[in-house]
Amino acid sequence: MIRSLAFLVLSAASATAFAQESKSLFDGKTLDGWKGDPAVWSVKDGALTATTSEGQLKYNTFLVWQGGDVKDFELTAKYKMVGGNSGIQYRSKLVDPEKFIVAGYQADIDSKPRYTGINYSEKTGRNILAERGQKVTIGADGKKEVESIGDAAELQKKIKMEDWNDYRIVARGNRLQHFINGDLMSEVIDNETDKAANSGVLALQAHTGPPMTVQFKDITIKELK
Repeated sequence: MIRSLAFLVLSAASATAFAQESKSLFDGKTLDGWKGDPAVWSVKDGALTATTSEGQLKYNTFLVWQGGDVKDFELTAKYKMVGGNSGIQYRSKLVDPEKFIVAGYQADIDSKPRYTGINYSEKTGRNILAERGQKVTIGADGKKEVESIGDAAELQKKIKMEDWNDYRIVARGNRLQHFINGDLMSEVIDNETDKAANSGVLALQAHTGPPMTVQFKDITIKELK
């Protein structure tokens, strides 16, 4: 009995410690902890929401999390995309604080069956690092070795259009993984040390172009050690 009670106490303590590792980044009601263009970003229906009209944006703009840089982490978020393009930036640089422009790794989101799940390098000149269904190892010289981890079209079928999806980003060292609804969409191992980023800001994208609405909720992050 004593051994059983001790096990239960240890299990409860471990569960509590694990639960404390995950931190919510959004209170579901306000923009507290986030900063972006108020003409674009608001809270609607319990979600961080970007809404744009045709030609409204002259440049991509972002809602930037104010909690500081992130390094090795696991991030989870629910998103819904209607029209246009968006993404989740991580380990990125805030290159223009007044316009809320960032540069760096992006877990892409697209209203068309093209870019969702890929790893895109925003405003760095590197562009697409890995397509959906690819594991890409980038050498120190920038050359890529590409392996298949799935069929892009089949993986696209796992993504719900104009509905809520679960995005999970795992960044540990130079390995970057994007999961949607539990499926690995892309993976990058970035050995190009002069261009790779080990830490940086988190942000959510509103993209130029056609009218769009993107929403994010249930955003949590867990530091990995």
